[in-house]
Amino acid sequence: MAAQAVGRRGPARRSWLMRVRAFGGGIIRSSPSRFAILVFATLVLLTTALLSLPLARAGTGTGGTPLYDAFFTAVSTICVTGLTTVDMATHWSPFGNAVIFIGMNIGGMGVLTLASILGFVISRRLGLRAKLIAASDTNPSRAHAGPVSERQAIRLGEVGGLLATVAVSTLAIEAVIMVGMIPSVLAKGYDFGTSLWYSAYYAVSAFTNTGFNPNPEGPVEFFDDYWFQSLMMIAVFLGSLGFPVIFALLRTWSSPRRWSVHVKLTITTTVALWFAGAITFLVLEYDNPRTYGSFGFGKTLYEAFFMSTMTRSGGFATIDMADMYGSSLLVTDMLMFVGGGSASTAGGIKVTTLAVLFLAAYAEARGKPAMEAFGRRIPRDMLRLAVSVVLWGATIVAVSTVIITQITKSPLDFVLFDVISAFATCGLSTGLTESLPPEGKYVMALTMFMGRVGTVTLAAAFAATQKRQLFKRPEERPIVG
Repeated sequence: MAAQAVGRRGPARRSWLMRVRAFGGGIIRSSPSRFAILVFATLVLLTTALLSLPLARAGTGTGGTPLYDAFFTAVSTICVTGLTTVDMATHWSPFGNAVIFIGMNIGGMGVLTLASILGFVISRRLGLRAKLIAASDTNPSRAHAGPVSERQAIRLGEVGGLLATVAVSTLAIEAVIMVGMIPSVLAKGYDFGTSLWYSAYYAVSAFTNTGFNPNPEGPVEFFDDYWFQSLMMIAVFLGSLGFPVIFALLRTWSSPRRWSVHVKLTITTTVALWFAGAITFLVLEYDNPRTYGSFGFGKTLYEAFFMSTMTRSGGFATIDMADMYGSSLLVTDMLMFVGGGSASTAGGIKVTTLAVLFLAAYAEARGKPAMEAFGRRIPRDMLRLAVSVVLWGATIVAVSTVIITQITKSPLDFVLFDVISAFATCGLSTGLTESLPPEGKYVMALTMFMGRVGTVTLAAAFAATQKRQLFKRPEERPIVG
């Protein structure tokens, strides 16, 4: 009888696993983008459930965290945004902090990269579909229109190396940053255990571009520590470059000529925006007594570069955003909206999207028939994709801004700032997000989710199956401009 029972359980178990594997494989084959969104939504719900437990909240007899705060924190964690509605340094227990710590790392891996790994677990092998999922994380055109003939950031045969790079580079960079931060935290009088925890938390939060603070004062406590702040900037900068760029730099760091157009555009545009942002903050805020006005030129210049770095999606701040001039808030809005590199821990429309739009405008002004960069021609469908990303992003920001403004009746510049920060998964805030009513927190959480998942992925997920059109309609040109 016992042997028969084991025999019955064996096939039943195998059948159950086969059904789960078949279900997951069916979703991957039908729509990789929808599978990625399903994975991300599941992670958010799981994290919400864990953070809602009384065990996750600090103190005894305080009960669990309200659902809207737990849900908002879960979305902000998995989407590596950094906006908060509770005090991250005091609200959560060690269990809650552990959930958030793990969630930041998982979220930083990216929607489609994570879906690829889970797809690999389900199928026990990285097949063509799973490779397409991971490749689309490095080039949105794959999810939008399938494989293209131009050189990609990561080719299908290199996806296995990309996934290994994601895991190894994440752990290695975070470990190096953590070790470098420990002396600075020890110098503030913390014991070794606390210093180790704070350093690890800051390293993960910086590289994943989340922006959560483990200590009550946040980065302000290290305002005069240039070493600590520099490590934060390096981690945020590397995280915002994107794993395809890190992958390429690790292989061909000494041969820039071998870099793909994607790598060159990402690095060039990122550095240009970094300097432009720093100079702009320096000019606009140098006489503001509430921000940089009381500092010397050297300190003001350094903090301007620090702020420009954090607008990439880092989310750390050493000044109160509400104290900045309106002109500086607007510049920060624009920098946050652009964000970092594709397939990075940063958000926004991505620097390569901005680069394609600029190249299109330049080609049009020069009367050239095609966009060109670094001796390569960029196909016109990249322009259509870039315009779609910008329009979808602007639409999400506009709708969310209108709703939040109607709910809170707050000043438009503050609402717009926090909404763009949510969409771009940046984490900088004027203080508006913390005071939102429950319905406003749900709207902001949805904005973060759509911004992190990506407008291209959302469009591909909800679009109907693409149909081949075997004919062309008559062409007619409308008047533009």
